[in-house]
Amino acid sequence: MSKVQSPKSIDGTSPAPDQNSPAQKLDREHRHPSTADIGPLTLDFGLAVSDLRKSFLSPSGERIEVLRGVSFLARPGETIAIVGASGAGKSTLLHLIGGIEAPDHGNIKLGDFSLESASRAELARYRNGQVGVVFQFHHLLPDLTAVENVCLPLLLGRHDRRKAMRSSHEGLDRLGLSSRAAHRITDLSGGEQQRIAVCRALITSPLMVLADEPTGNLDSLSGALIETELISYAGFRPAIVIVATHNQDLARRCDRILTLEQGKIAAN
Repeated sequence: MSKVQSPKSIDGTSPAPDQNSPAQKLDREHRHPSTADIGPLTLDFGLAVSDLRKSFLSPSGERIEVLRGVSFLARPGETIAIVGASGAGKSTLLHLIGGIEAPDHGNIKLGDFSLESASRAELARYRNGQVGVVFQFHHLLPDLTAVENVCLPLLLGRHDRRKAMRSSHEGLDRLGLSSRAAHRITDLSGGEQQRIAVCRALITSPLMVLADEPTGNLDSLSGALIETELISYAGFRPAIVIVATHNQDLARRCDRILTLEQGKIAAN
């Protein structure tokens, strides 16, 4: 059984949040743009994670079990926070769901697409087109500008360059970075770099977003902007957004909280 907390609204109910916090101010002012140009939605059945197990060999040769049978479901439009102690397997779980690593056992299905039976080419298309990932470290390309980094997934997907650049500028504007679009990554602060990484993750309008500590070590404004963009995106796409986090404020704003303990989702 998963440890589930009741959905927390961001309009002052159960429990009432601070209406003057940066996150609450942004919720009142910020709305995600229309997604009418995305095309027909294909995520009819949500995400099914079934009995995931993963282990690694330590330098001494000892096998360490990180995940010991993780299962849960997620529906389109839902935000889920994965919490737990450092080393509990939060990042590993996101990597498995994103098709970055393969589990030792178990399966992940997004809609009717099963990762277990997918070919390497199908997994590449899944990672590039269906999943947006925000890594713990931004992994931006230092030789490119902010807007070029955001635009890159679209250009690799052979989208029209002019439309791709326009969409990238719009994404940067939503996160307060329009004035930094032409700056190289090395000229930007850590908070600005992480916001750019979020823009890049969302630029292809993925069906699912996986964010690994997206607000870690950020100032309150950058953190609030990222929180609001992710939560807003989940509702407007609609998409599944899963965040691994130690940030209790972000976790409380998600629809559900799942706690990883000893390689499993903790019981209620």
